[in-house]
Amino acid sequence: MKYKKIPNTDLEVSEICLGSMNWGQQNTEEDAHRQLDYALSQGINFIDTAEVYPIPVDPAKQGTTERYIGSWLEKTGNRKKIILATKVCVSTDITTRDTGTIPHYDRKSIREAIDGSLSRLKTDYIDIYQIHWPERKTNFFGIRGYKYYEKDESTKIEETLEALNELVKEGKVRYIGVSNETPWGVSEYLRIAKEKGYPRIVTIQNQYSLLNRTFEIGLAEIVTNEHIGFLPYSPLSMGVLSGKYLGGAKPEKARFTVTKRNSERYNPEHAQVAIARYVEIAKKYNLDPSQMALAFVLSRPFNTSVIIGATTIEQLSSDIKSADLVLSDEVLNEIESVYKEIPDPTV
Repeated sequence: MKYKKIPNTDLEVSEICLGSMNWGQQNTEEDAHRQLDYALSQGINFIDTAEVYPIPVDPAKQGTTERYIGSWLEKTGNRKKIILATKVCVSTDITTRDTGTIPHYDRKSIREAIDGSLSRLKTDYIDIYQIHWPERKTNFFGIRGYKYYEKDESTKIEETLEALNELVKEGKVRYIGVSNETPWGVSEYLRIAKEKGYPRIVTIQNQYSLLNRTFEIGLAEIVTNEHIGFLPYSPLSMGVLSGKYLGGAKPEKARFTVTKRNSERYNPEHAQVAIARYVEIAKKYNLDPSQMALAFVLSRPFNTSVIIGATTIEQLSSDIKSADLVLSDEVLNEIESVYKEIPDPTV
């Protein structure tokens, strides 16, 4: 396993990060512990979670994923062996805390969120605390077009940073990051932090895969020149790039067999041709389609650590092996050929 330093930090993270979004929904606590044990044995030292997990969102299960990680940390005593990232979110359905009002990224909500996460994770600090998605109305989660809203009563980024600054000073959070952000949003976080002396964001976690490379339009340039770590999520487009759903297949216990949520975002009908083409390239060169897709993301110069998720140890083992795969120029050229014909078919 290779490691990369997150810019402007003392954190050396494995180039593969273990995601936990399924735990508590598709995976049991025992499954989660088994994955954590295996990942650690393979050199992975970076774990990502969120207060709202597991996904699909179920108010009755929110916080379960963090609790699974917390019980593993308590059982194994491995806290100092891992770099732990979690997220605070805004949602009318959030049940991991009780603010008495709809959660915002204000001081009151953020303080309640961090205390809840620390309790569930059974730790006294978070290495990277991330804003899960913007509170303001803008285009994220697969929305391509931008719509201007004259009235936006969301919490200002400056107020959010002020609250996060308190957590860093108190030692509850080491570094901060964002997720599902736009180029303007990242620029604002950087501008305000510089002007006010608040903590600077060190990471951004956004969607990126062979089927969605929109991060390259604006954000890749920003993270490169501003020295921000990029943590791509859904590098297999929710497992779609394995080819397992092609032809309308519904594998047992697979995500889009269990739920239709986000299937139009990650596995729409109009993306099937591109998916099939990428799978064909992998087979032509005797590569596993999932490993090829992951190796492509790993090869991007603006990438820091790729977040992977799996429902089985077998899937996890196969995905981790992508770290040892170097794609040939022939493979990369064929990938680019498909991309030029069918750019970003998912959102």
